[in-house]
Amino acid sequence: MAGMHSLVQCYSSKLLTPLWSWAVNNPSDVSVINQTDKTGSGPSGNDDLLWYFSQVKGTMDDEVSEPDIISTVEFNHDGELLATGDKGGRVVIFQREPSNKATGSRSSEYNVYSTFQSHEPEFDYLKSLEIEEKINKIRWLSQRNQAHFLLSTNDKTVKLWKVSEREKQAVGFNLRDEDGQLHMGGVRPRTLVVPHYEPMELMIEASPKKVFANAHMYHINSISVNSDDETYLSADDLRINLWNLEITDRSFNIVDIKPENMENLTEVITAAEYHPKECHTFVYSSSKGTIRLCDMRESALCDQHAKIFEEPEDPASRSFFSEIISSISDVKFSHSGRYMITRDYLSINVWDLNMENKPVESFQVHEYLRSKLCSLYENDCIFDKFECCWNGTDSAIMTGSYNNFFRVFDCNSKKDVTLEASRENSRQRAQLKSKKVSQGGKRKKDEVSVDSLDFNRKILHTAWHPKDKIIAVAATNNLYIFDSNNSAPHPR
Repeated sequence: MAGMHSLVQCYSSKLLTPLWSWAVNNPSDVSVINQTDKTGSGPSGNDDLLWYFSQVKGTMDDEVSEPDIISTVEFNHDGELLATGDKGGRVVIFQREPSNKATGSRSSEYNVYSTFQSHEPEFDYLKSLEIEEKINKIRWLSQRNQAHFLLSTNDKTVKLWKVSEREKQAVGFNLRDEDGQLHMGGVRPRTLVVPHYEPMELMIEASPKKVFANAHMYHINSISVNSDDETYLSADDLRINLWNLEITDRSFNIVDIKPENMENLTEVITAAEYHPKECHTFVYSSSKGTIRLCDMRESALCDQHAKIFEEPEDPASRSFFSEIISSISDVKFSHSGRYMITRDYLSINVWDLNMENKPVESFQVHEYLRSKLCSLYENDCIFDKFECCWNGTDSAIMTGSYNNFFRVFDCNSKKDVTLEASRENSRQRAQLKSKKVSQGGKRKKDEVSVDSLDFNRKILHTAWHPKDKIIAVAATNNLYIFDSNNSAPHPR
């Protein structure tokens, strides 16, 4: 880690400029945020800022085992399944509770559907390098039949998994007698039975279908499935590879930023994602705070970007830490494909794909930590990689922070809320109370002092249900699920 930190410190920086409202500069053609609900509810109201506790998964032990720490969270395309990966290489899939037959309404609770070991620790003998089993990313494929498919990756290897149900078993192959004993010595059965299926106890099977390996020299930080459902990309610090889901022995290198002399290295790739609708378009972010949009129709090697999104640097705000905090840790397209969000250490930006010079909106996540950057650098927290996500209607954004806080921003009202994932607030249907952080001086009763924040309790991974108002938040080894429907039924 120390080596990577030394690399990050040498990167050039792009700093954030003050808030810039897209509502003034984008008229009626803005499709993402132009819906207004006069009742104050729905996508444009404040329902996205009111959340209620639904459930929590995980142990209550004070001492957390390293393999149990959740490293990624992802809903599938209809939100019926929720997958988590941990540092122990395990994937746990949760399934949403079915509709209540009496009321017809849906619960927001999820129960374990399947658990399997996705990756094992390995050792690269050529490089004398240990390869961790930690799951870095999980991405679901679109469902085509009764089975579900997902991609999971650790630092070096991507695997395609099939998760399916078995409710029947084939019997009657005339291999056993009536007592269940095998026919031995060529003895023929007295009667022949036509093979048939019989019901059996439901069994969930997870089987590896493809293994995509030996294509990355550096640690994989991103995978993204193309909208054509035939290809996907995998990105490490210096390269992005394009894979066909049916071909495991070769991939195509589409981005390579590795310099001839590694001493000239100025930036690394931090995240990459395909456009949700245009199969030829993808973006990747860098440690310089820039986002490059590439069009695969222009050339086979996308070293020359089609667009670059960056802000002009503000010399007055430059400091020793500017280069580090400007590094982008996550980038996500909106469901409409018109916008994208990027997360750096202190803020989250919203970009219009038609405007490259500045974001259309910038939300401060934990600006109160700017005065603590020195101590955060010393304890390595300044290098934490926070993820971000959109809600299903592209009207709200969520990301994590420290002290098990997470932030939700309403893109229409420009309002935001700070909430906490804690077992102390885990009463059924308990409404989450908004948290405020005091930066000094006289602290109000309900405020939390910035000096009392626990930087070991952090929320790096979050996911938003693609259709309903349900969110999943990973806090160390616990998975919290909240919903914004106060009338949602919960089974007892």
